[in-house]
This record gives sequence, C-alpha cells and structure tokens, in this order.
Amino acid sequence: MTIREEFPVTRSYTYLNHAAVSPMPRRVAAELARLNEDRVHHGIVMFPEWMKRIGEVRGLLARLIGAEYQEIAFVGNTSEGLSAVAGGIDWRPGDAVLVSRPDFPSNIYPWLDLERKGVQVIFVERREGIVDPGDVRRALRKGARLLAVSSVDFLTGGASDLQALGGLCREEGLLFCVDAIQSLGVLPIDVRSSGIHFLAAGGHKWLLGPLGCGMLYVDRETLRRLHPTQIGWRSVENEEDFFNIRYQLKSGAAKLEPGTPNVSGIYALGAAVELLLEAGIDTVRRRIFQLNDLLAAGLSERGLETVTPMSPAERSGILTFRPRGEALLLFKAMLKERVLVSERGGLIRLSPHFYNDEADAARFFEILDRLL
Repeated sequence: MTIREEFPVTRSYTYLNHAAVSPMPRRVAAELARLNEDRVHHGIVMFPEWMKRIGEVRGLLARLIGAEYQEIAFVGNTSEGLSAVAGGIDWRPGDAVLVSRPDFPSNIYPWLDLERKGVQVIFVERREGIVDPGDVRRALRKGARLLAVSSVDFLTGGASDLQALGGLCREEGLLFCVDAIQSLGVLPIDVRSSGIHFLAAGGHKWLLGPLGCGMLYVDRETLRRLHPTQIGWRSVENEEDFFNIRYQLKSGAAKLEPGTPNVSGIYALGAAVELLLEAGIDTVRRRIFQLNDLLAAGLSERGLETVTPMSPAERSGILTFRPRGEALLLFKAMLKERVLVSERGGLIRLSPHFYNDEADAARFFEILDRLL
C-alpha cells in the first residue's frame, strides 16, 4: 500500500487542512477496529495487553522527541497538558511568566489563570510569527520563572528557534514550556538539545492521530517540581493494590494520569506515530516543504501575498496567504468544491501533509482561478 492509499479521504476531497484536524489513516482505523473487537469478544481479559501497548506507545512518543519513556504522560489535548504545567508549579505572588503573543488561546488562558495567584503574565510579541530571543531577553524582569511559546504560529506558520530560546532559558534560569501541536509530526524536535522542560501536543493535527488524545513531556529533572493537578488511583506507585492505601506518587510523568486511560485514543495515536516514524520525520518535512514551495509559487504568479516566513529555519507545514476578496467567502466556496483549507483572521491557511501530491495543488489552483 502506498502512503496516499493510507488516506481514503483523497477520493473525496483535496485535503489541505492538517493544521486544523487531519483525516484518519487506514492503519489508525484498523488499530481501533482491532481494539474494539478485543473488547467485544474478551472484555477485561485483554487489560494486560492494553497496558502493554500503552507502554509501547509511550516509548514511541519518547522516540519522536528524543525523550525517555518515563518522561511521557498521556493527556486529552494540548490545553490539558499546558494546564497541568501551569497548575502544577508552586507559584508565589510576584512570580512572572513570559508568553508569546499572538498565539492560539490554548497557550494563553492557562497562564492568565495564574493571575489569581498573584503571578504576572508578560506577553512577548511575535515578529511575523516568530518569537525573537532578543525580545524575550528584553521582557525579562525579577520573578520571571517560565517562558511559554508555541513552536509554530498557528496563523502565519512561522517556526521559532527552539534551540535559541532554550539556550536563553538555560542562561536565565527559566523553565521552558512548548506548545508543539503545530510542529510535532512535521518538524524534528529534540527536547534535550533544545532545553525544553515541558512539551504538550494533541494528536489530531500533524500527528495524524485521534481527537481527544495527546501527550505531555516533562523533563526528568523537572518532574519532582511538578505536582499533579488531579489525583487518582493511577497516580501512585502500586496502583493495583486497592486495600493498602499508601500515598506515594509515581516518579515518572505517569503520575499525571489519575485514572483509567483513554485506551482507544492511545492505540490510535500509537498507530499514527508508527506511520510517521516509518516514513521518517525528515522525509515528511521535505515533502511538505516541496508542496508548499509549489503552492507559494502558484500564489505568487497570481499576485497573491503569502505571509508565511519561507526561510529554512523559520518555516513549517503551514502556508498562509492574503486573498483579494473576503477570506471567509473564499473558504466557503472552496469547501463547496471539496477543497479543504482554513480561514483564520481574514487570511487563508493551507497545510498539506506528506501524502498530498501535485494533483492536489493543481486542483486547489483550478478552483482558486475559478473563484478569483
């Protein structure tokens, strides 16, 4: 089976909207079907096998970002992961967090909520979608403890330099928290070399996984400083000893998983990550960049302005342009023609994945020319 055949959505749509929600690959659906059949026919008998597979998926996610198995927790989505970080640190009145802006609300509201604890939120303005380390340094003040950024701007697609930002955090003694949902699955990430302490990402965008299941990475040295915001039977060591109550939290990131896991979501996420690792993230990135180069050239030929940084170090899977007319009308007209894009802030956002091809780009321009 070819990569494109993994995505039956291509029979019905020109799908250029992976920065919103990705379609499900065949193997992900097959994995869910297998799990459901196990539960239908065997019920709890399969529980040990489910737990074994959850451990394997934890390892796959660790491999994807250069982490260790014990540093990965499963969460419902990016917001849940970032909220676990924001709520689990021992903040004191007078502390401050630096937060990139503009940004998707998932990476803003958890930090604004800390103001009720006397924590100041200091916004660092993006420059054409990029968080500049110099701007972060200039925003520093006494009491600053953490920098929170999205690795890729959801609007322009600008990718910030995580290595440089992580280096600055090391110099200044800041914790470094990354919302990676718009990069994980496209851009290689190494949490060690980037000095990242926390990284959260839902599985439903570039990872090609399920809705409602994602990951949170917490650096092993930082785990002891992060207290779970929710506690349950699976938060502790000896979790299956129901009669000898002993409150001893797990030493790994799994202490952040309080109860029965989302087995279906984790199975689906594991199958999706296996697909990406088989393809190779560098291969995925090159293919997406090739498609975005083709799209950018076609937009330029039509006199349409792209607002996405295109230098190798600043680009991502997103390509955003300014239409001549009203963006929302163009989005709706494209949808009617079964070409899926996003409208964001009066702009049109394209986000192909590695299974898309030149025919998809041609179809996009065919409809765009008809609508211009």
